[in-house]
Amino acid sequence: MREHQIIVTFGPDDEFEYRLDTQAVAALPAADARRWFDREFTELECDVASPVGKVLAADRLLGVAKYSGAQRFRRDAAWARDYALNAAALVGRDVIRIDVPNDAVGY
Repeated sequence: MREHQIIVTFGPDDEFEYRLDTQAVAALPAADARRWFDREFTELECDVASPVGKVLAADRLLGVAKYSGAQRFRRDAAWARDYALNAAALVGRDVIRIDVPNDAVGY
């Protein structure tokens, strides 16, 4: 069985890893995942400087993780799992690494 691996890191000692079944990710349409991130991005009042004025998928992943903070991932397991599931559905990659301190998303 294939799975998706989502890693959100806030530093070397502050990392969260989620493994999701491919069927669960496939059941979530990318458009729904985009709406979830759009809603979270707006509610958290994320500020992403984009030279072209567009907010890309990587900006959404980073912004929501950064503005939510490690504490939210730690204390709200259901929300964190939703983040991982929506990230996998939005990006469509088997492995996604969100590195908050370095403002980087790797696939």
